[in-house]
Amino acid sequence: MKKKLLPDFDLDFSDEDLDGIAEPFDPLHFSGNKFPHIGGFRKPEAPIILAHGIARPDYVIDSLSRTLNLSIYDISFLSDRLHYFRGIASFLRKHGFEVYHTSVSFAAGVEKRARDLKKNILAILEKTSHTRVHIIAHSMGGLDARHMIVDEGMADKVISLSTIGTPHLGTSAADFIIEHGADKVIGRLKRLIDLEGIRSCTTRACREFNERARNIEAKNSIFYQTWSSQQTREKTFLPFQITWKIIAGHEGDNDGLVPVSSQKWHGSLHADDGTFKVIPQHAFPFPADHMDQIGWWHLNEIHKAGWWNMKALRRKNKHELMIKRIYLQIARSVADKTHA
Repeated sequence: MKKKLLPDFDLDFSDEDLDGIAEPFDPLHFSGNKFPHIGGFRKPEAPIILAHGIARPDYVIDSLSRTLNLSIYDISFLSDRLHYFRGIASFLRKHGFEVYHTSVSFAAGVEKRARDLKKNILAILEKTSHTRVHIIAHSMGGLDARHMIVDEGMADKVISLSTIGTPHLGTSAADFIIEHGADKVIGRLKRLIDLEGIRSCTTRACREFNERARNIEAKNSIFYQTWSSQQTREKTFLPFQITWKIIAGHEGDNDGLVPVSSQKWHGSLHADDGTFKVIPQHAFPFPADHMDQIGWWHLNEIHKAGWWNMKALRRKNKHELMIKRIYLQIARSVADKTHA
């Protein structure tokens, strides 16, 4: 008989979540100890930082809540179910981890976003009395973190960097956008909105940074690892199907925005003096597009998942749980690095 790896239905919240639904939630003062410790791994002493990518879809909600100091968006049960990292932070907290979200410029160049990330992390360290962090970064968030470490003097503040769907080698989607007129548009709109982040994700920009950063990253004490995934064009989030086709024609398998080869980065980094560092490369055990990587299940069919379609709802909850377990696997994999 074939065993089921996951339950048929899992809403992933408890009575304790609901009890505190009306209480204001301050992410900088939230203790991961609210939830019982589960599992036999060694809990890290350093917090986990979730670093988001470019053009986060929840940017308006996040900006409004920060500007108006609205507590409704900072409720443990509701907040990260509408967050870029959908349901990830609360899931990790339930398993004993101390987790914080960050917020950087919407689509600015990687240099500006790296400074923003540094400011976020230093604020968290100051308020929590920790000295170092683990970073789990998605998409351009991985580039932000790498630039922050290399250019902003933050190597001694970071224990590990785990990237998911990050364009370490750039993406031909960004190349195509720049080559077909976006370069001029970015300049004209700069006073209204900073879109330099698109240029930061081109293969040329990433190649130049990789060469400049190679010696530093090979020799620092930070543990790096990458996670990659791919999806078929038909099942990729509809707005990304055009870029999927562009990337497929240049680099092959991709998640709709980033080729798998770029997500993997390199298997090792080698400095000029012979120092080298192995970069573990992991792949999602199931197909996933760029949005799926952060917990947003099959957005082309999300409208089908509800009480009116329990079969689709069960598939949605099961799949989202699988995504969350990947983040849990990452968190546990870096737990002992705190004590290294």
